[in-house]
Amino acid sequence: MSAPQNPDGRMPHIPVLLDEVVAALGAQPGDLIVDATFGAGGYTRRLLETGAIVHAFDRDPDAIEAGKLWPQTQADQPTLVLHPRRFSELAEGLAEAGIAGVHGVVFDIGVSSMQLDQAERGFAFSSDGPLDMRMSQEGPSAADFLNDADEADIADVLYRYGEERQSRRIARAIVAARPLSTTGQFAAVVRKALGYRPDIKGPK
Repeated sequence: MSAPQNPDGRMPHIPVLLDEVVAALGAQPGDLIVDATFGAGGYTRRLLETGAIVHAFDRDPDAIEAGKLWPQTQADQPTLVLHPRRFSELAEGLAEAGIAGVHGVVFDIGVSSMQLDQAERGFAFSSDGPLDMRMSQEGPSAADFLNDADEADIADVLYRYGEERQSRRIARAIVAARPLSTTGQFAAVVRKALGYRPDIKGPK
């Protein structure tokens, strides 16, 4: 079985080490494989071609909606089962589906190009968009946090998760520049706080 091309006409996403990972899984027809990070479906596409049954997880509703356009059954047997939930809930999701064991699991950790390429998702600074950054598109956005959080909390997040040594300086600049609503505004504040000058080149 071969999964369809992306509905929007783009070339399908090809993960790094796709062939090596699929070979290591050794999926056979009828095997139950979990794609814990469905995304654009790169691993799932290849696994379905082996005849395996794939249970795919993703917290991004856009990914799940795109997956619904793929064939879900073949010869009246399930081939692709979508789980709209984060991979940390993998065990619970499989249990709810009546699955007690699987033949293999694949994870592709990190933000995918599917989010980075969409300015309206607010994950990238290459193009201006709303300061969102919510993978699940639910709950507080990045703008909500930056506009409402204490300066110390912002600095802690930048230092702990961004490994930014100038986190306190940046946090101070963010608070002074509030309110922020776009990725372009946020990037400009950070650049100014760090003394970035596009006309000065770093060491070669």
